[in-house]
Amino acid sequence: MPQLEVDGAVLAYDDEGPRDGTAAPLVFIHGWTADRHRWDHQTAHFAERRRVVRLDLRGHGESTGAGVRTIGELAQDVTALLDHLEVDRFVPVGHSMGGMISQTLALAHPDRVERMVLVNSIGRMTYSRGRGLLMAASTLVPFKLFVAANIQRAFAPGYPRERIREYVRSSAGTPREVVMTLYGAMRAFDVLDRAGEITAPTLMVHGYHDVQLPAGQMLRMAKAYPDAEVRIIDAGHELPVERPAELTAALDRFLAPAA
Repeated sequence: MPQLEVDGAVLAYDDEGPRDGTAAPLVFIHGWTADRHRWDHQTAHFAERRRVVRLDLRGHGESTGAGVRTIGELAQDVTALLDHLEVDRFVPVGHSMGGMISQTLALAHPDRVERMVLVNSIGRMTYSRGRGLLMAASTLVPFKLFVAANIQRAFAPGYPRERIREYVRSSAGTPREVVMTLYGAMRAFDVLDRAGEITAPTLMVHGYHDVQLPAGQMLRMAKAYPDAEVRIIDAGHELPVERPAELTAALDRFLAPAA
């Protein structure tokens, strides 16, 4: 497993697939409390014919580090890794918080982002006053209960309970400081008013049953994008593992013109 030291963190990453192709590398970016293995299905599929990079964000998975307080700082880590790997143009594929990072990259480096895929992600978290108070209050409960409540509700009804318990245990292994700080960073994230600046063709794939980041919020964002394609799949918030084959097929269709 290769690693890269960046600003006090050691980032674990994978860099797979052929280097001699003309297609821009895919860069898979996972979400809050997850890790790079959320993308196992997609990596196995695409690495057969194009370069694929994925990483554990700082403080997640096999990466170390903490202290970041904004989505922009996480985007800087991704940029540092891509610079290290000498990747110029690329296609970010981001899930949830990873999609926020992807949008940040597209705004900061429009010349480098060839296309973009946002999976269960939004440009601004919007909720009622009551919902906002509930979210704030949830941070006061014991840490493991806070994590469990958030992860359990991320899956669509009917998803196997034993699998959900595995993801809860994995997420609870993320350091508390990282979990709580980035929870605040996501709530503060807001690039919706700048969405019109992102001209890269963008695929937005969302789970119909997503209650974490409802599909209606994604559709609002899609209206602001100059070149957006929307796909709704029968799943919850954890689309990469709930419906991996369907997500991979959607990516295949979207990426075909650039492959």
